[in-house]
Amino acid sequence: MSDLDVAVAAYVAYWEGLSPETVARLDDLAVEGFRFVDPFQDITGRERAKRAFAATFDATDEPRFRVTDRATSGRTAYLRWTFTFRPKGRAAVWTIEGMSEVAFGADGRALSHIDHWDAGGQFYARLPVLGTLIRLVKRRLAH
Repeated sequence: MSDLDVAVAAYVAYWEGLSPETVARLDDLAVEGFRFVDPFQDITGRERAKRAFAATFDATDEPRFRVTDRATSGRTAYLRWTFTFRPKGRAAVWTIEGMSEVAFGADGRALSHIDHWDAGGQFYARLPVLGTLIRLVKRRLAH
């Protein structure tokens, strides 16, 4: 197993076991200038990223990441994942599928993590008012 394989396995374990108690473990896995990007935010700094990850537990119930596939090229890992959660105060479980592009430094720590997923179709379209507008626009564009 290569050093990158070991780093990727540790990083995947972090995400799959993420909880309010484990957020701080990012310190061992990422550089101080770590950059995290998803459809909602572009954060630079490990401390800021940890605060954003911790906020996930304030906004959702039962959040869980499961990595379903992975590949590497050079010092970059591509992680296919499924994220399930319940929005606070709701009974229905939401599922979001996406891919993360994670760059690792020579020391095995993550330099950046960029998420790629369809926020419009998998998140915004589920919101009461905005979802109706998105479905209307999609129908019009389909004609």
